[in-house]
Amino acid sequence: MPLSTLAGASVRPQAAGPVSTEPTPSYTLPDLVCFAHLHWDFVWQRPQHLLSRFAQHGRVFYVEDPFVHPDQVAPHLEIKERQDGKIKVVVPHLPADLSQEESEQTQEELLTRFFREQKIEQYIFWYYTPMSIGRSRSFRPVLTVYDCMDELAAFKFAPPELRSREQELFRKADLVFTGGQTLYEAKSQQHADAHAFPSSIDKEHFGQARQPGDDPVDQAKIAHPRVGFFGVVDERLDIKLLGELATAHPEWQFVIIGPVVKIDRADLPQNKNIHYLGGKDYKELPGYLRGWDVATLLFADNESTKFISPTKTPEYLAAGKPVVSTPIRDVVRPYGELNLVQIAADAPSFGGAITQALAQRDDPDWRRRTDEYLATISWDLTWQAMVSLMQERLAARSGQPADATVDNSLS
Repeated sequence: MPLSTLAGASVRPQAAGPVSTEPTPSYTLPDLVCFAHLHWDFVWQRPQHLLSRFAQHGRVFYVEDPFVHPDQVAPHLEIKERQDGKIKVVVPHLPADLSQEESEQTQEELLTRFFREQKIEQYIFWYYTPMSIGRSRSFRPVLTVYDCMDELAAFKFAPPELRSREQELFRKADLVFTGGQTLYEAKSQQHADAHAFPSSIDKEHFGQARQPGDDPVDQAKIAHPRVGFFGVVDERLDIKLLGELATAHPEWQFVIIGPVVKIDRADLPQNKNIHYLGGKDYKELPGYLRGWDVATLLFADNESTKFISPTKTPEYLAAGKPVVSTPIRDVVRPYGELNLVQIAADAPSFGGAITQALAQRDDPDWRRRTDEYLATISWDLTWQAMVSLMQERLAARSGQPADATVDNSLS
């Protein structure tokens, strides 16, 4: 099964998310070629935030998992332009009768031809999935980065060879970035140059939820209090907890935003006070958040959530919403420890925490402390720190001083 199913197939094209217009340090890097298991047009998250920033300074190629056709089709690459043409999304199209080895060899041949046509000569490889090792072994990047945003091997339908591929990627990678502190603690034992870059925030975008505005049409008729969640609805969502909360508190309306993947819709609780509104564009999320009274992280306690660092935590807070979460380690640290997010493990305590959160909305001390913490993080700061590390490694290879500007002539 393609690794893209780990995050679900694209439900509909997502609008481009905002990229900061704040002045950033000038730099030059080689072309950046990203191998990802997530469709660019799925949901706007870590890869899109980071690569859109890279694309402001150089060429970015985003290579997706192949689209496999049930009938015979000549292998070819589809090229889609995103971010006003600054990012080229590369989608291999293959017939279904290829073995994994044949598929990877064919993709490697297609990419080799594409590199030649695009004059991609000095380039960085940026991996989100170790499974892409199989289609990229013959290439010689000037730098290899593994941005490990999730423990993919723990996800439903994960390929059995994913762990061995990750070990191969560790041997190739010059730098390993992780999407959270817990993940860093695990991966730093396997790579000597690992760095934690937890989920960050586009404060300006989600801060729109603090301003007056119209309620989206499909949410406008839902009564208050509203308890919301947005994200991919998959095996990480605690549907049992959701059902228990809705049953115990019929006075609350639960708004669930996101595509349903890898689980049967029939298994979702169907209480009248649960409203499944489907996937939304990134640009629409502040409008929905604006109308919520409390935001939640309804994550189950299972292998797929052990290492997650939910981006939605700071996004909810930037929207000015009190947050209640199950005890996900990267939410407990730091948000729970700083008393910015309430933590609850079961339905009775979660219900009590929501009750407290409903009163927390008007607490000026909580708002002040929340905004002080949010002022310390941003995708711009994350991206700039990553660039600095990449420049240092490239400069070390070329013999340049560590603070020198790196240009495309590096080899």
